[in-house]
Amino acid sequence: MSAGARVAAALRPLPTLYRVGFADAVAYRGQALIWLLSTNTPLIMLLLWNAVAAEGPVGRFGQAEFRAYFLVTLIVRLLQGVWVAWEMNMEVRDGSIASRLLKPIHPFWSYAFENIAAWPVRLVMTAPVVVVAAWLIGAQHVTNDWRQWLLFPVALFGGWALSFSGNLAIGCMSFFWQSTLAIAEVWFGLYVVLSGYIVPLELFPPWAQAVVVKLPWAHIVSTPVRLLLGHDTFEQSLSQLAAQWTYIAAFTVVAALLWRKGVQRYEAFGG
Repeated sequence: MSAGARVAAALRPLPTLYRVGFADAVAYRGQALIWLLSTNTPLIMLLLWNAVAAEGPVGRFGQAEFRAYFLVTLIVRLLQGVWVAWEMNMEVRDGSIASRLLKPIHPFWSYAFENIAAWPVRLVMTAPVVVVAAWLIGAQHVTNDWRQWLLFPVALFGGWALSFSGNLAIGCMSFFWQSTLAIAEVWFGLYVVLSGYIVPLELFPPWAQAVVVKLPWAHIVSTPVRLLLGHDTFEQSLSQLAAQWTYIAAFTVVAALLWRKGVQRYEAFGG
């Protein structure tokens, strides 16, 4: 079989995976709506920082700038939900992951498409938030560089892919530990603090900022948000995207290695 034929054979199941994932997303749309409504941390932080800025700007951030930052952060967060670490932990423990091993496509693809298939449902649900946010932010607080507008979907997808690949690596650790939920919670805690989710990273002390901006969590939220708001130059945005996708590749390689060793161990113990 030629290389082209092998690629075509590998890609053939993907539309079916997407349709199945989309059907599940529609079936559980009520649960998704509850999750969306509960994801309100950026709005809480907006109120807090807005009160702080009432007495004067904090760095570059006045009240209008904080409003723009946290509304964009909210949109980014709503479109980047990932649950694969929790799902893999459950499936390894109850044995249901065996059904994925019997399918002719790598489970990484099925996990990814189950997540991606939820996007249309989330886009519909977040559309009112996007419209209101766009009205509140105004054109003066977003980038006027058309090249950055083109990069924003890449950065937004990259943020999801980085979160997914990191969670995938954590999920693969389930083959070696009874539960990886504690690791997943640590990852999420670091994400909340170090991604720009609750405070813009440039408000960290200079010594901390120099470290935080190089960590993977900064490229999940802060990179797409800063890009859309025009806080970086186009060249700086390209550099941030390069770092973002380097982390994606690194976590994917780690997940693949853990998966290979984990499946061998799982099968050896009669999983």
